[in-house]
Amino acid sequence: MAARPKSPHCRRLVLLCVLWAARWGAAAGQMRYSVPEESDQGAFVGNIAKDLGLEPVALAERGVRIVSRGRAQLFALSPRSGSLVTAGRIDREELCAQSAPCLLNFNILLEDTLNIYSVEVEITDINDNTPHFGVEELEIKISETTTPGFRIPLKSAHDEDIGGNSLQKYELSPNDHFSLEMRSAADANKHPELVLQRALDREQEAVHHLLLVASDGGDPIRSGTLRIRVTVLDANDNAPVFTQPEYHVSVPENVPVGTRILTVTATDADEGHNAEVAYFREKKPKETSEVFELKSTSGDIVITKNLDYEDVKYHEIDIEAQDGPGLLTRTKVMVTVLDVNDNAPEFYMTSVTSSVPEDAPPGTMIALFNVHDKDSGQNAFLQCSLPQDLPFKLERSVDNYYRLVTTKPLDREQISLYNISVTANDEGNPPLSSNAQVLLQVTDINDNPPAFLQTSYSAYIPENNLRGASIFSVMAHDPDSGDNAHVTYSLVEQTIQEAPLSSYVSINADTGVLYALSSFDYEQFRALHLWVAASDSGDPSLSSNVSLSLLVLDQNDNAPEILYPTLPTDGSTGVELAPRSAEPGYLVTKVVAVDRDSGQNAWLSYRLLKASEPGLFAVGVHTGEVRTARALQDRDALKQSLVVAVQDHGQPPLSTTVTLTVAVADSIPEVLADLDSIKAPADPDDSGLTLYLVVAVAVVSCVFLAFVIVLMALRVCHWHKSHLMPAAIGGMGAMPAAPFEAVDGVRAFLQMYSHEVSLTTDSRNSHLIFPQPNYADTLVSQQTCEKSDFLSASQSLLEGNGEETLPQVN
Repeated sequence: MAARPKSPHCRRLVLLCVLWAARWGAAAGQMRYSVPEESDQGAFVGNIAKDLGLEPVALAERGVRIVSRGRAQLFALSPRSGSLVTAGRIDREELCAQSAPCLLNFNILLEDTLNIYSVEVEITDINDNTPHFGVEELEIKISETTTPGFRIPLKSAHDEDIGGNSLQKYELSPNDHFSLEMRSAADANKHPELVLQRALDREQEAVHHLLLVASDGGDPIRSGTLRIRVTVLDANDNAPVFTQPEYHVSVPENVPVGTRILTVTATDADEGHNAEVAYFREKKPKETSEVFELKSTSGDIVITKNLDYEDVKYHEIDIEAQDGPGLLTRTKVMVTVLDVNDNAPEFYMTSVTSSVPEDAPPGTMIALFNVHDKDSGQNAFLQCSLPQDLPFKLERSVDNYYRLVTTKPLDREQISLYNISVTANDEGNPPLSSNAQVLLQVTDINDNPPAFLQTSYSAYIPENNLRGASIFSVMAHDPDSGDNAHVTYSLVEQTIQEAPLSSYVSINADTGVLYALSSFDYEQFRALHLWVAASDSGDPSLSSNVSLSLLVLDQNDNAPEILYPTLPTDGSTGVELAPRSAEPGYLVTKVVAVDRDSGQNAWLSYRLLKASEPGLFAVGVHTGEVRTARALQDRDALKQSLVVAVQDHGQPPLSTTVTLTVAVADSIPEVLADLDSIKAPADPDDSGLTLYLVVAVAVVSCVFLAFVIVLMALRVCHWHKSHLMPAAIGGMGAMPAAPFEAVDGVRAFLQMYSHEVSLTTDSRNSHLIFPQPNYADTLVSQQTCEKSDFLSASQSLLEGNGEETLPQVN
């Protein structure tokens, strides 16, 4: 029964499966291509973009690149076409020697997703090598007794190409005695043998010259030649024979130089000179150095160079044994190099990040690297590790690729630089390890506000400071870096005594130094409370505040102020009264002063600076009381002038003086009479002036008497209405003492007194009666002091001399 033809639907299904399998293979991370050796640079290998499912322009955008290790870069990616091309000339024989197929493996990395694809490229052979014999001429000695059919092994040619381009056939130049036949060996190669076709006759022809041609199967065909010189000898009809057709030996790669690893032995059935066997090594083409040495007499094979498993795993040694007449035989020695753990793991950094922000989330990738060990087996089994105290971990990927990622958020203020040491250990005996250092800088973000060294500050400023002088300095520290740590200072705007803070102080935004914009007055305000703000230059900016108290220190910049006696407001001069009967210590008056400063600057002392009658009056140092120092005498002048100085205890001290006028009399007429009796010293030339003075005194006395009469009438009327005094005797009531208050809170209790002046009448005279002083300790304000009149009525009555004036306060 004939097979049914496949339907188109089945063929489409099969084709779809094939395409899906090819695409799945690429997506699984394995791509295979082939390219002939000796191709020009830029030769097309495969369409990477198509196999990755990408457009060619997307290769550069996604950071597709080739990752290989241990050798020069042989391939490149074309950014225009998305193809894999050759990066230079590729010699298959140099890479793979006789191995078939010749496969090169590398990886394709997509940096944006960090996906890795394995690529396998087969390097196909071209006919670029000519078959080559190890020698140019071969000499063969053969006995003339050799019977036809005798076989003589010949030198084999070597062709580094493989497949159809390798050695295919041998041809022998035409002759009457010899023919060429091929013999298959144990390595599946064919070796030429010279076969004797006719018996030799040395007498007819002692030497035969032959030409052996070796040809490959390439296009065009390449060939090499070997000249053969056959010398006819007598009776040597046996060639040497090895004890083994092929020798095998295994040697560790760390075996010392000079070690004998094997001895080959060949025997010859002949006797005498024909049985003497010598050993020779058949050198291969392009073998520039010998790893092994063959002792020609003993057949010992000795190591002459250090073996390296990672370079060559197998060594093939062709050995010939030749007897005395020249017959030879050959054998092969296969040396297997055993791996020892002599290579530490190697790191290949594929991608490394040098910095990461401190707010990077856990799982942020720091580095992608590959670890490779040139050893094999257990010696190449690797384990990578990190120190346990670091916030990082390793994630293993395909083909010994590792990702170094973070495990928790980083803090630059604690650790700003990480020197991460990655350790790779193999499992050899003894194990070997190597380290790779990854230097990671943690970049700053603005996550810390500026911080002041103290929670609050206080500073002392002397009053009357210079404008523009620096008065204090604050400093805030920001543990961030760069602009995030650049601190600027400012004042939180507020109002002080209905004026903006900026009119009092300013601050340098860069240094935090505060400057006074005005001269502070302790008497206006004693403390300035403000807030200083420190802001960094991050985005967004962070800030913090701190309170600052500026305390003004008092300076002695105010002189004492005289509160009593005050300057009369009517233009007259104040006069204090003292009776002639006053005993020593009699309180005449009291000087009251205050100082607007504070502390020691407001401590006052009083002293008598000048007196018209020295020794008559004394002033209390601390009280300011003016008392009589002795009893008044008749010879004492009616009017006494005293200058009292008031001084504070500041540095330097300030003082003020006041002039007091004290009238000494027992009655008003007596006061007037005494005032009239006051004359200047006699002078013959001053008679005119004296006359003027007498007239002036008389006028003043008349005015004064008129004023007294009017005043008495007003007093009598007032007393009558108030029913205070039934008698018709006029008198002057006591003036109330005005209270005093020290300036700026400096309280002084001032002992005041008042003179109660009573005017009594008898049948002839009027008298002034001086009762005991009335003391009152009262605290009043400066305004009250300025508005109050502390002159008693008696003092006004005694104001009779126009030449006397009240002294001004200094």
